[in-house]
Amino acid sequence: MKKMSFLFLLGFVLCTIAATAQVQFDAKVSKKRLGINERLRIDFEMNQDGDNFRPPNFEGFRVVGGPNQSISNSWINGKRSFSKTYSYFLAPQTRGKITIAQATIEIQGETYKTLPVEVEVTAAVEVPKDGNNADYVASENVHLVAEISNANPYLNEALTVTYKLYVSHDVSITSQWREIDTPKYADFWSQNIDNQNNFKVYEGKYNGQNYRYVILRTTVLYPQKTGELEIEPLTLDIPIDVQGNRRDIFGRRVMERVNKTISAGKRTINVKPLPLEGRPDGFNGAVGDFAFEVIPNKTSLNANESLQLDLKVSGKGNLKLFTLPSVKLPNTLEVYEPEHSESVSTTIGGMSGSVTDSYTIVPQFKGTYPVNPITFSFFDPNTEKYRTLTSKEFTIEVESGPISSATANSNTTDSKKQVVLSKENFKYIKLDANLRNIAQENFFKSALFWSLLGGPFLLIPLFILAGKKRKERMNDVEGNKLRRANKLAKKYLSEAKRNIQNPAPFYEALERALHNYLKAKLNIETSEMEKGLISKMLLERDVEAVTVENFIGLLKSCEFARYASTSTASVQNDYSKAVEVISNIDKQIQ
Repeated sequence: MKKMSFLFLLGFVLCTIAATAQVQFDAKVSKKRLGINERLRIDFEMNQDGDNFRPPNFEGFRVVGGPNQSISNSWINGKRSFSKTYSYFLAPQTRGKITIAQATIEIQGETYKTLPVEVEVTAAVEVPKDGNNADYVASENVHLVAEISNANPYLNEALTVTYKLYVSHDVSITSQWREIDTPKYADFWSQNIDNQNNFKVYEGKYNGQNYRYVILRTTVLYPQKTGELEIEPLTLDIPIDVQGNRRDIFGRRVMERVNKTISAGKRTINVKPLPLEGRPDGFNGAVGDFAFEVIPNKTSLNANESLQLDLKVSGKGNLKLFTLPSVKLPNTLEVYEPEHSESVSTTIGGMSGSVTDSYTIVPQFKGTYPVNPITFSFFDPNTEKYRTLTSKEFTIEVESGPISSATANSNTTDSKKQVVLSKENFKYIKLDANLRNIAQENFFKSALFWSLLGGPFLLIPLFILAGKKRKERMNDVEGNKLRRANKLAKKYLSEAKRNIQNPAPFYEALERALHNYLKAKLNIETSEMEKGLISKMLLERDVEAVTVENFIGLLKSCEFARYASTSTASVQNDYSKAVEVISNIDKQIQ
């Protein structure tokens, strides 16, 4: 009896395990690889009925259909077969490998999960014709086209890609579309010119048929590589209203909305390299049609005054993609790093406007300094030739100031003068030497002998240590820069004090002193000395806000003095304030 009970219990357990093992819950997709303009169907199938079905969030997809539920329940040869399916239709929103997360359901009190499914979404593909349904009608009557202005440009020559949306008169678009895949333009400098807020409808033809179209966007490109370059497609998700098969009570066909993913398709351009023949030595990559000017704001000034020299390139071409030529001036002219400015607009035709490098020049000595002609070369794609523009030579006249040693030496005359002999010429030669005998001393093994012999050996470690210190100091580039800037700050501050009765040179010297002080304390260059950045850096170094405000006020006073006269009392006040502010910053800065 006990044996029968044990067998019954064992059979029941085995049947329960077998029943549990028969539960299946799977996720199946219609394809593992699809284009971004295609649809994906995913089915969640189970062989036993369950409750509380929870789908995944479908991240990376938009649900365009579903859930659709279907149940199949049949008996074959006395054996029951059950199947329940939840179906979804998905439109991909981005390219790449996307993982569809797990779905869950409760069957017989247990929770079951599907395995994650990975699908790969590629660029848009050509959708095959699948009959005269709403999707097909929409795809046949709406087209996105990318028009290339120049499929065979030179390197750094502008071209445009114009995206046009063609819509036939048989369908309509009444809702806003959405961009789901944007071209990256990896091998180009690019700038988009969008028209989303100012669409104008045009009448035109597509494949010989009458269409309406709008210009969605024009993208200006400057190729940065040669050879065949690929332009990725623009892909949009567009709601399209199509005439359906149903009719209203008046017999008119009811419009049916279809969401379609439409792509412009890939385009390939062939970029030509710039020719080597005739390329100037100073060519720096400028392509277009340009004018070149070198403009000084003045050519006559005194030592320690400043002048501004502008190198300006204007015209049409890749203005933002090349560097201007540099200025070479005599060493006695102190030249600061140029301030680069751009006045460039990008339109359908490409970049146009001007770029300027502004140099601040401060002469140290009196004299006449010639500025040699400066050349600028560029390639003109219209004539397919290089052109070189040369500025005019001019001189900088420094009318007053100290004279350099080179200038002094050049001013001395080399004319020979007649030598006049006199009896006094050799008076310093004594004919009576008045010599006396010196007793011989034993130098060998004397104190002087040993000191001279051992002294160099004692000095060797000192020389080695001094050499290491000197090498460390020479390798400390930042430290040398800071020490040089600190020295210049003290120099110009003392120079400002000497010119305290002359406001114009005083404020020029004071401004240079403040700038060099910032170089020493904050380790920044002249080109970075913008007031907002200076205030931020000083406050970050724990300098009090009042001290920072006084420092910025001094800089503003120096700028104001360039355009307006200033009294001697104001000069004295600003000098005292400068000494006090620099002293406070030294105490507070961390």
